Amino acid sequence: MIEQYTLSLPSHSRGFHLITNHIRQAIKEMPEKGLATIFIKHTSAGLTVNENADPSVRVDYETIFNKLVPENDPAYIHTIEGPDDMPAHVKSSLVGSSVTIPISEGRFNLGTWQGIYLCEFRNQGGNRKLVITIYS
Repeated sequence: MIEQYTLSLPSHSRGFHLITNHIRQAIKEMPEKGLATIFIKHTSAGLTVNENADPSVRVDYETIFNKLVPENDPAYIHTIEGPDDMPAHVKSSLVGSSVTIPISEGRFNLGTWQGIYLCEFRNQGGNRKLVITIYS
C-alpha cells in the first residue's frame, strides 16, 4: 500500500533545522513496517539525516558548507537572485533532495542520535514543500 502526504514547512532562516516532528505530524497513520521517502520540491534547499541532539553540529555544518561553496565567487554566472543563489543550488545538489527512512514498529527507525534536517541554503528561502510517500 502507498500513502502520500504533502507538507508545507514554515519559513526557516538559513541553516540546518530539525524537522522530524513536522514530518511525523503530517503522517496520519504510520504502518507497522515500511519505508518513508521524503522529497523536497526546491532547488535551493535539501534534506539529510544527522545528529539530532547537539545544536553545535548544525552550526558546524553551516561553516563547512560555506567554506566548500562560498558566496560572491566571481566565477559564478547565475547570480540574478543574489549572492546566496548559486551557492544554494550547489549545496542542495551536494546534500540531495530526498531521504528514505525505514519504518519499524509503527515509527521511523532512526538511530538514537538521528533526526531529519531541512538544509536551508537561502538567506530567505520561504515556505518549503515536502512530499512524503509511505510504502507499506
